[in-house]
Amino acid sequence: MSKTLEGLITRRFQDVTVSEAGHINTAEFLEAAEGVVKLFDILESAAFYPVKTDMTANIKKVREKSLSNPSDPTVYDTLQKIITAEAKEGDRTATQGLLWLKRGLELTAMALKRSLENQKETLSESFTEAYNKTLKQYHGFIVKKMFGVAMLACPDRETFYKKIGGDNEGAHEQLLAWVNALQGLLNELNIFYASGAFDKGL
Repeated sequence: MSKTLEGLITRRFQDVTVSEAGHINTAEFLEAAEGVVKLFDILESAAFYPVKTDMTANIKKVREKSLSNPSDPTVYDTLQKIITAEAKEGDRTATQGLLWLKRGLELTAMALKRSLENQKETLSESFTEAYNKTLKQYHGFIVKKMFGVAMLACPDRETFYKKIGGDNEGAHEQLLAWVNALQGLLNELNIFYASGAFDKGL
């Protein structure tokens, strides 16, 4: 990652362990997801406050579940194990938290990829289009309005890229690799949620 982010992001999405079956290491994924929250902190923009707050709360829900059986830390050591266990237990707090975390990360991944691939597009445009294709379908009227206003408060491109390491080809390539790795993990989660209809009713 860029020098600006390097000291804050303790684990890249590229470094999250995924088994041959596509199961994602819980602790590593949550650590990498916290990097997105820290990215929003760097930007110091009110536009990202709703997403950042929601992500932080959902990371906490999943982490609490993963640590809930200290006698056997392997019980919930992958995200898929948590989802499967909660489907049997009935309490799907972490499954719901992960679902909403996944949706917030999908917004982020899509917006950043749009911004990197469409350099004439403003950040507000990139995030608004990403919101329309990800989170918007799950929000009610009031929340949609709130997010619509928030997306208009995005910083300009120059300020954004300067804060995360620079508006140059090298920095863009590093950020794109980070985003693509995130999208790969999200694809694995989407497949798993769909395989057992684990998002039904959440």
